[in-house]
Amino acid sequence: MKELIRLQQKIAPGLIKVVERRYNILRTIFYSQPIGRRRLAEKIGVSERKVRNDLDFLKERYLVNSTSAGTKITETGKELFYQLDNYIRVLRGLDNLESKLKHELGLKEVYIVPGSEDEAKAQQELGRRAARLLKEKLENNDVLAVNGGTTLAAVADFMLANNGATDITVVPARGGLGEEVEIQANTIAAQIANKLGGRYRLLHLPDNLDQTVVNTLIQKPQIKEVLNLAKEADILIHGIGTAEVMARRRQVDSLELEKILEAGAVGEAFGYYFNQTGEIVYSTTSLGVQLEDLKKKVGKTIAVAGGKKKAGAIISVVSDEYQDMLITDREAAEEILDLLRG
Repeated sequence: MKELIRLQQKIAPGLIKVVERRYNILRTIFYSQPIGRRRLAEKIGVSERKVRNDLDFLKERYLVNSTSAGTKITETGKELFYQLDNYIRVLRGLDNLESKLKHELGLKEVYIVPGSEDEAKAQQELGRRAARLLKEKLENNDVLAVNGGTTLAAVADFMLANNGATDITVVPARGGLGEEVEIQANTIAAQIANKLGGRYRLLHLPDNLDQTVVNTLIQKPQIKEVLNLAKEADILIHGIGTAEVMARRRQVDSLELEKILEAGAVGEAFGYYFNQTGEIVYSTTSLGVQLEDLKKKVGKTIAVAGGKKKAGAIISVVSDEYQDMLITDREAAEEILDLLRG
């Protein structure tokens, strides 16, 4: 792929620009459809005339179609959009960035998406890449454990219908946080299982219970069974939060929040708060998978997080001790490397 791109850059640099522009058009339509031509031109930063010409080209090949509401991508267009991912990845040097980040963090695999200034679109990019990775990694009879949160909700949204592994069981890795039902682990587990044609088990309990209550509940047969499935999952996928945001989501009181921040907490995962050097400086009572389970029981652990503002949190949480793979975006990756190199 790299050699092909080098040859194209030498003999037909204009062709590469056209491919990249049309990829951006397909990408923007994919995430924003239906979208009008003028809005599309604004989003990708090119003239409306160029967009009109490119749309005519894409329509002739049945990659997009237009309605009174705006332009939409066709199934054929989606297929091409996915096929172009690796070409664009190499063209933009994301493969080199992946290698550098993998080395710095000591992980087995790192995947970087182009990212976007639009936070919603950036999250969708992460969700789409994570969904594709899960499809590649899941095998027959696997158990998949998932956390809650907006990024994992995006993974569920972009999960494709199963055409490979069979008999997949999906379980929540944590209890709920009293947040919107759409981003709770139970909801995400059910959505992913349905798309994979698999089964799901639910955990109808809040995450931030008193330790005495937790100790009692985890002995209940139904709860114990789901927790054991999660703690010994073949694959576990989770997001990463910044310390203050996650403390507020967990409804930590103001005195405890102050204590967490004074301890130097930067990132959070599984109820554990980490400082910039990766030390656990605070933890909350929680119902679900613990960090020790990631080290000893879970097969593969995938972390998903992006955005420049989450770079410090990613550094604090992710290590070869707990995770095997990281999916992030270009903005976060470049900031992580800058921070790690001082």
